[in-house]
Amino acid sequence: MRKRTSGFMALLLLTFLVSACSGGNHTASPSPSASGTAAATQAPAEGGTPKDGGSLIIGVASDPVILNPNYAGDRVSLTIDQALFAPLFQVNNGKKTFYLAESLTPSADNLTYTLKLRDGLTWHDGQKLTADDVVFTINSILDEKQNSFLRENFIVGGKPITATKVDDLTVEFKLPQVSPAFEATLVQVSPIPKHIFENEANIEKSDKNAAPVGSGPFKFKEYKTGEYVTLERFDNYFGGKPHLDSVTYRVAKDTNAANLALQNGEINVKYLDPQDVSTIQATNNFDILPYSEGRLAYLMFNADSDTGALAKKEVRQALSLALSRDEIIQTAYTSKDYADPAKSFLTPDALYFTNDVTTFDNDAAKAKEMLQAAGVSNLKLRFIVQSGNKVQEAVSLYVQQKLKAVGVDVELKSMDSSAWVQKFIDLKATDFELAMTGYIMGYDPDAYRILYTSTGSSNYAHYKNAEVDKLLNEGAGEADTTKRGDLYKKVQQIIADDAPIYPIAYTKTIVAISKTYGGIEDAVLKPVVIFEDLSKIYKK
Repeated sequence: MRKRTSGFMALLLLTFLVSACSGGNHTASPSPSASGTAAATQAPAEGGTPKDGGSLIIGVASDPVILNPNYAGDRVSLTIDQALFAPLFQVNNGKKTFYLAESLTPSADNLTYTLKLRDGLTWHDGQKLTADDVVFTINSILDEKQNSFLRENFIVGGKPITATKVDDLTVEFKLPQVSPAFEATLVQVSPIPKHIFENEANIEKSDKNAAPVGSGPFKFKEYKTGEYVTLERFDNYFGGKPHLDSVTYRVAKDTNAANLALQNGEINVKYLDPQDVSTIQATNNFDILPYSEGRLAYLMFNADSDTGALAKKEVRQALSLALSRDEIIQTAYTSKDYADPAKSFLTPDALYFTNDVTTFDNDAAKAKEMLQAAGVSNLKLRFIVQSGNKVQEAVSLYVQQKLKAVGVDVELKSMDSSAWVQKFIDLKATDFELAMTGYIMGYDPDAYRILYTSTGSSNYAHYKNAEVDKLLNEGAGEADTTKRGDLYKKVQQIIADDAPIYPIAYTKTIVAISKTYGGIEDAVLKPVVIFEDLSKIYKK
C-alpha cells in the first residue's frame, strides 16, 4: 500500500511504510561512527578486504511505480529509491544512525526540533544539498496540490508542522502541539532536489522522475520498462565511495523463472517464498536469511466495490468466520516458522500492540448463520491475484474453496504484478472485493492513520468509522504514554470488530544472497528495501 506496504507493498508498505519502517528488527546493526553517523567501513564483518568493482543484480517482482521518495509506496520503488536517495536518518532497534543529517535536537518543551545537516553534501548532478532542499521537500509534502501520501503524518491536531531554514545546514521544525510520532514521521523523509522540482506544478507526474537526481550511494543510469533499472556508483557519496560499480534491479515477474535465474547466477539477490527455500538452499550457493519486517499479511475487504457486497461489517465478519488463519499459514507459508497468527491491525513491533482483540475465525456454521441474518444469498466476489505470486495464489485458492462451502462464489482475477499494483492503489477502482496484501508501517501507530481513517490517503479498504477517526487523531497528539496506550488499545478492538480486513499473519521475509558478496552485515538488512546502505556491499 502506499505507505511502505508490501505484497506489492504499497503503502503503504503503506511502507512503508514505511519506512515508515524505522523500527527494523533484524539482529544486524549498522556501523555508525562515534558520532552515530553512517561511515565508510574499511574492514567487513565477514573478514578479508573489501574489493572494489563488479555489479550486483537484484531480482524484483515488478516495475517501479515512481522513483521519487515523496510518492513511492510500493516495495520495488522504495527499494530502488533507498539506493538513489539518502535519508536524513534511520532507526534500528531504537538507535538512530544519521545519514544526510548530523543531529536532531528537540527543545525542552518538545515543540521545536533542530536538524543539522552534514557539510559538503551534494546531489548526483554536483549541485549542493542544503537546508533549502529539506525545507522544499517538507513544503512539497504539505502542499495539498502535490498530493503526497506523506502529508497526513505532518499534520498534528489539524495543523501542519512547519519547516524553516536557519542557515544552509540548519532546519527548524515547529510543531503545533507535542507529537510523540514526529521522529517516526521524519525518518520517512528523503529530501528531493529543489533545483530540479521547484517549478513543477505536479511533482508526482513530472517527467523529471524518469531520470531521478538523488543523493544516495548510486545514481540513475538507465531504465527499460519490463526489463531492468540500472544504477551506477556515486563517487562523491558522503558515506564513502561505494565498492560496487553498479546495481541492477531486474524485473522478474514470474517466480519460477526468477528462481531459475537466481540459481544460474543471472540474479544475485532475491526474496524467496517459503516453498522455495529448500530448493535454493540445496545449491549451497546462497545465504538464506529470514528476518522480521514488522509486516502484517492480510486479506483486504473492499467496502466500496461497485456491487456494495462488503459494505456491511456483518458480511465481512461472516466471511472471516469461514476462514482459518492457521490453515492459511500452513497453506501459504508452510509453517509458523515464517508466520505468526495475527489478530490486530498493528504489528508486534508497534507501540501499544495487543493481539488480545476480537477475532472472527474458523466457524463455518456461524458464517452461514450470519450471512443469512444479513439477508445475503448468492453472493459473488472478485479476488485480484498477482500471477506468479505463490503466497497470493495459494491464499486465493484456499479462500475460494472455503467461501464456496458457505455459499459464496469467488472469481479469481489473475494479472501481472505491475497491473495488480496499479489496480490496488487506485482508490477509484471498484471492480473487485478481495485482495491479499500486506504492509510495514514502523513502530509508531500514528503511521496507520493513512490506512484506517475515513479520508486516509491509503485507505484502500474504504473503511469508515467516525470513532476510529477520532481516536487515531487523538493518539497522534497525546503526550501521556498511558493515555496514548489506552487510545490505541481501544482502536485495535474497534477495528477488529468492524473487520475491514482479515488479519492473517505477522510474516518473516526471506532473502537469498549469493555467497560471492560480502559486507552484508554492514549494509544492514532492512524492512521493505532489503539493504539500508548498498555502499557497503562488495564482490568477494
